[in-house]
Amino acid sequence: MSSQPEFCDPGEPLRSRRDRLKRQGKLPPLVHRAEATQATTSKYGGKAFSWANSHTCIHMLRFQLRKMGHQPPPLPRIKSAIGAKRALVANGWDGCAQMLDSMLSRIPYASATTGDVMLMESEDPSGGAIVISVGQRVIGQHDEADGIVVMEPRQIVGAWRV
Repeated sequence: MSSQPEFCDPGEPLRSRRDRLKRQGKLPPLVHRAEATQATTSKYGGKAFSWANSHTCIHMLRFQLRKMGHQPPPLPRIKSAIGAKRALVANGWDGCAQMLDSMLSRIPYASATTGDVMLMESEDPSGGAIVISVGQRVIGQHDEADGIVVMEPRQIVGAWRV
């Protein structure tokens, strides 16, 4: 009887082992989180924040949730911050925090790991800026940046496990 787990074959190259585990649905959770977050970063990394082109934090969140295996509801067409607030109110939410509470489990923000979602205070009428945890920092979009920016998490409203 071998003392090594079934997923560990020392002769198998690392990349093919990862691909095999991914196909079998046995990818370690932290690796899955890292890959989903990297896919989100790759998709939104070079795209400037834009209401018109659907390059917003809510669209980034939806993509991250789908990559992590969730099935979030479709988004309405949102073309402005006021439109985002209207969409929240139409669903019965006062702001982004209530929307996230309805979809995910709230956690202490110090417990957030790669791929989890945080809400930071902002002047936006929707009640905050949605960002994704990447360890000690977060990634998110800013209307003055060309693509995703890495930030120190400050003024955190809440955090949610994805």
